[in-house]
Amino acid sequence: MKSAMRPAKPPRRIPPKKPSNQKDPVGVYCRVRPLSPSDQECCIEVINETTVQLHPPDGCKANRNGEYKETQYSFKQVFGTLVTQKELFDVVSKPLVEDVIRGRNGLLFTYGVTGSGKTYTMTGSPGEGGLLPRCLSMIFNSIGKYQAKRYVFKSDEKNGMDVQNEVDALLERQKREAQPQVIPRTPLTRQRVDPEFADMINIQDHCKIEEVDEDSVYSVFVSYIEIYNNYIYDLLEEVPLDPIKPKPPQSKILREDQNHNMYIAGCTEVEVKSTEEAFDVFWKGQKRRRIANTQLNRESSRSHSVFIIKLAQAPLDADGDNVLQEREQITVSQLSLVDLAGSERTNRTKAEGNRLREAGNINQSLMTLRTCIEVLRENQLCGTNKMVPYRDSKLTHLFKNYFDGEGKVRMIVCVNPKADDHEESLQVMRFAEMTQEVEVARPADKPICGLTPGRRYRNQAFKEELTRRLEERGGPQNGESDDQSVTDLLIQSFPPLPSCELLDANDDQTLPRLIEILEKRRRIRQMMGDEFNKNVCSFRAMLQDVNGAVTAKENFVQGKMTEKDRTIVSQKSEMERMEKKIKTLEYKIDILEKTTTIYEEEKRTLQQDLESQHHKLQRQLSDKRRLEARIQGMVNENAMKWEKECERRVAAKQLEMQNKLWVKDEKLKQLKAIVTESKSDKPERPPRERDREPKIPKRSISPAPVPGDVYKTRSGGQSVQFTDIETLRQESPPSASRKRRSSPCNDPPQGETTDSDWTDVETRCSVAVEMRAGSNLGPGYQHHAIPKRRKP
Repeated sequence: MKSAMRPAKPPRRIPPKKPSNQKDPVGVYCRVRPLSPSDQECCIEVINETTVQLHPPDGCKANRNGEYKETQYSFKQVFGTLVTQKELFDVVSKPLVEDVIRGRNGLLFTYGVTGSGKTYTMTGSPGEGGLLPRCLSMIFNSIGKYQAKRYVFKSDEKNGMDVQNEVDALLERQKREAQPQVIPRTPLTRQRVDPEFADMINIQDHCKIEEVDEDSVYSVFVSYIEIYNNYIYDLLEEVPLDPIKPKPPQSKILREDQNHNMYIAGCTEVEVKSTEEAFDVFWKGQKRRRIANTQLNRESSRSHSVFIIKLAQAPLDADGDNVLQEREQITVSQLSLVDLAGSERTNRTKAEGNRLREAGNINQSLMTLRTCIEVLRENQLCGTNKMVPYRDSKLTHLFKNYFDGEGKVRMIVCVNPKADDHEESLQVMRFAEMTQEVEVARPADKPICGLTPGRRYRNQAFKEELTRRLEERGGPQNGESDDQSVTDLLIQSFPPLPSCELLDANDDQTLPRLIEILEKRRRIRQMMGDEFNKNVCSFRAMLQDVNGAVTAKENFVQGKMTEKDRTIVSQKSEMERMEKKIKTLEYKIDILEKTTTIYEEEKRTLQQDLESQHHKLQRQLSDKRRLEARIQGMVNENAMKWEKECERRVAAKQLEMQNKLWVKDEKLKQLKAIVTESKSDKPERPPRERDREPKIPKRSISPAPVPGDVYKTRSGGQSVQFTDIETLRQESPPSASRKRRSSPCNDPPQGETTDSDWTDVETRCSVAVEMRAGSNLGPGYQHHAIPKRRKP
């Protein structure tokens, strides 16, 4: 039989393929909301299936040239006001659901200003379900008959899944059912569907995927969170009610798993088995979502909501009966449906207090999303490597895997065509058109397990054939019990009774024949009783042996249990010791953290002091450089000034010396005139010894410079006062050239000339001209006070 066969060993797992380097751009779609009856003017027009045009409303500020600017924006596809939810789902969401069932991740979010129809697009309305219930319906329509039993897949609280057999899953289910459940775990098909959302999930088209892996089992887990004021809250977490002191909901933190994927630690994940059950969980979380009434929207979302559909799938074993007990073969894919809160301007919403704070956080998170998209686009287009600020917002930090890793990303831009939203719609359109230029890595295919396909149907066919053959052999049919079949076989083994009808009073054959048959039956019964008693004795002995073996095993197991209890007690004591050690270490860690904080503060203070000293030194250095430049300028200026002054003084000195030379020349001329006078008036000078000695003619034409002081005058000029005496001398040469005639008119004849006819300069003027510097007869006095005498 099949059950007696040894289970086949699972084959070696084929390593998954490396992700391809191919990338796909982010798919951006535009949906135009119908204009409400109160709004008369429309500023958005759908040109074609991919282009939309924005018209400036009346009263809008014109451009510089006085003309109004009409702008067009192109998207992957534009949906007008008459598009139904099904048409939008078939184009945008259906490919994402197909990828999730095939083991790939997907992200879909709606973006737009407040009141543009984002929540309607995601959730829908009664009678017209949105994208979320349609995605759930398509998933359960596709995997309905291939779903695993509850708790076969179990979350490991670290963004992964564990698989367990059906026995462990049954024990887990009984344990959960024994505990009070906050969120119902039983399928809602047996319960009455909440009429509040019954029309939303009543989808008639029954969309499904035909090509589903039939040799795998599937389980769906859902979670619902919101990002409010940049904090993450679990909308499915049940907080115990305390009427005296209600406990506020606790925020969750983001963590990174071993595959570098972001997940929310401690988030509630509910396993669901039908569309009704999944949407009931969503609706309970939706009632806890924060909404408020503003000037622009009666039910304005004050937080970003994220509904995560996680699909776990694992292949069947080689027999096609049970799930393959290998964690490496589990494939987990998820579809994140994000309903972003609308951007709004406070001058229009008139928000105050908490509403103002909420609007500021919403706009800040959307601005961070826009900044991340811009940096990603710049890095991909320009080849730069700038850091993308994912951590500036919880929204971008949660979905960084989709932009940096693998997955398909799609965005629906919802716009309101009314004139009041024109300026904000322009900003939304620009951001959406820019997002199309960002590319995301194409997800890799699910790894192949390597087992033979078609295992499930072969197992079903084997069971059907086994049942048919058992029916042909006379086995139990139509629910008959085994006791009845054994009784029938026992009665059929007895000899048949003859006819007991007496036709005559003298009939002596019928009764003896009946007595003989009854005796025969009695003997057979006695034989069967003896055999039965013998079998009972043997069976009793066998039971006693089994009981003894069981007792021995129980004793052995009891001993083992005792040993295990001792081990558990020792381990508990060890755990207590480790807990105490952990507390001690935590206390030390706290002290070290405080010390680190103090040191960091001191380090920050020292760094600030160092920076201030550095700035001070830089200022001093700059001041020194400016002072040096200033001094250098002054030195250059003074050098030029003194150079000009020296040139002026040299020129004045030259002029002064020329005047002195002229005065000396005048005096020499006067002396010459005295010498050339008549010699008759003077006696003849007696000869001297030195005149007879030959001397080298020497004439001091320009006297040596005389030291003196320069003083400034009141009028701004300068005067010179000499501090030494200057002596002018002139010696006559020994030759005849020094002697001149006293009277040129009485020239004697040639050859009769005597020495008496000649007169020496020293004879005529035996005393040299001496003058003291600074005297009234000096050249300076004559130069400054006495006007120059003209030459004759």
